[in-house]
Amino acid sequence: METTFATELKDGIARITLVGKLDATHAPALQEALKGLIGQPVDKIVFFARDLDYIASAGLRVIIFAKQQIGAGAQVYLVGAQAPVLDVVKMSGLDTFMTVQDAFDA
Repeated sequence: METTFATELKDGIARITLVGKLDATHAPALQEALKGLIGQPVDKIVFFARDLDYIASAGLRVIIFAKQQIGAGAQVYLVGAQAPVLDVVKMSGLDTFMTVQDAFDA
């Protein structure tokens, strides 16, 4: 599966759709894209991960970057993560940092 991502900001919700692998190869491009959201009014940062097969520490750092640089007061969500991705998130302790859920309605 090809690795892609898409970002959208609408009504204070930053929606980031992740596909494939978020590893050291692909995380820098996502981080660059997310820099475009700095200074924007963001209340929620939502990572849609249903089609994300793998996440490495570099990908976890991008999630932390998003919270710290885009919206320190923003709520962060991880939506639809598959078991392998969810396991890495839980092992890192980031599941206490963000809301993990199967679906997102807003």
